[in-house]
Amino acid sequence: MKEKPYCLMPFLHLHISSNGEAKACCVANIPFGNINDQTKDEIWNGESINKLRYQFKKGITDKRCANCQKLEQSGGKSLRQETFEKFDYSKLDEIPSEPIYFDIRFSNVCNFKCRTCWHGASSKWFSDAKALGSTVGQKAIIKNINDFEDFINLWGEALGNAEEFYFAGGEPLVTEEHYLLLNWLIENNATNARLRYNTNFSKLTFKNYNVLDLWNQFKEVEILASIDATHDLGEYIRKEMNWSEIIANREKIRQLPHVKFKISPTISVFNVHDFPKLYQTCLELKMIDKHDFYINILQHPFYYNIQALPEEKKAKASKVLLEFMAEEKNSHLREAMQEIIDYMMAVDRSNLWPKFLEQTGRIDKLRDENYETLKSC
Repeated sequence: MKEKPYCLMPFLHLHISSNGEAKACCVANIPFGNINDQTKDEIWNGESINKLRYQFKKGITDKRCANCQKLEQSGGKSLRQETFEKFDYSKLDEIPSEPIYFDIRFSNVCNFKCRTCWHGASSKWFSDAKALGSTVGQKAIIKNINDFEDFINLWGEALGNAEEFYFAGGEPLVTEEHYLLLNWLIENNATNARLRYNTNFSKLTFKNYNVLDLWNQFKEVEILASIDATHDLGEYIRKEMNWSEIIANREKIRQLPHVKFKISPTISVFNVHDFPKLYQTCLELKMIDKHDFYINILQHPFYYNIQALPEEKKAKASKVLLEFMAEEKNSHLREAMQEIIDYMMAVDRSNLWPKFLEQTGRIDKLRDENYETLKSC
């Protein structure tokens, strides 16, 4: 590609989402096919993906890219922008023969039921979703890939040549297919790939697997730990989390210096005011270095989006962040804080605040919890 395309994703990336759908990325609903009933060529060289590539090569956006567009317009950094930072588009072939960057969601298996999540991404959510009338299936576990061996037979060559794997959830560290894939990569001498995880970081062992033993076979591993807050607030947002276990697991991975650990909070109405405390606590405990954080600003559902905060609550959150920025020397962190403030202030969705209070009250009742005892914003 000589000209910079609007977005790189369809030229190098394959996202496998719920029910095996192959998509451009995890945030845009742009399907190319289904890996459970179509061949690799039908998906990767099919009419749908090539049409999008042609469109992006012309610099033309797509209405289904609205999430990235809104995030960029509001001052945040999008997945589209991050991909340009990580991959050199000038070195990509005009017609790529296979993806080099996989985002594989084998199932919705998860041991947490986080407030901002849902049944489609967490099997643990099933009972609460049934009570709320919001299940997306008749069973707790939703398999996105029907047969692991068929998946390997179909995509094995591309998997063996991949530059990066991104594992998210469900929860990859309690998903058996994730371990089967790591073992397959090791057995096929395909360990130069970079492994990246979005994980709740609660488990380092699963059945007979110890993930540290497997990570030790790869050159580069990056952990993006989904920690939204410390102690009680963190355990409220990420239901089933135990703050002490997170600290203990962080100590265990120090034996592997090539495993990079970062915190990756999802910024929502629950914790926008608390991010400075989370950052400072993780620094004090030597869990991270000063640049080891990756902020994800929650988009949906909108009633959890920080743009839904009433004006006085936005002002209070901004005051907390600005006061921290005034004392903070880390320019990278100050930029991230400013992104959060700019995004929060860009749109007024405060009409959704009653919906937030209603939904929070319903879940509090199901879980015998009380948001009022934890909130500070």
